[in-house]
Amino acid sequence: QVQLIESGGGLVQAGGSLRLSCAASGRTFSSYPMGWFRQAPGEEREFVAAIIRSGDNTYYADSVKGRFTISRDNAKNTVYLQMDSLKPEDTAVYYCAAGPEGRVGIFSRQYEYEHWGQGTQVTVSS
Repeated sequence: QVQLIESGGGLVQAGGSLRLSCAASGRTFSSYPMGWFRQAPGEEREFVAAIIRSGDNTYYADSVKGRFTISRDNAKNTVYLQMDSLKPEDTAVYYCAAGPEGRVGIFSRQYEYEHWGQGTQVTVSS
């Protein structure tokens, strides 16, 4: 079992930046592809970004491409989401997720992920 704890959310003005962290414990972190998802009020949860186990490859939703950067530090069992040029429409609860253990590749579908954090709120004011 993997436990995931997100942190770093908060209130920021449009154009600002935040860095989310997701600390993992319980199993071998480097065995898991990782992803970030978000859910805005009244909306379904959607994919934001994903990273392979080694950290050498990443994938982004079109809505955040060029503004967000996902990275991981396997020595610290942590995945990050650097969010720059934030917009009001980025307001959501952000969740990190640990993907299918041992699988190679990038995963963008929710059902592919096995473990989820509790989420951290990001609010972008205009």
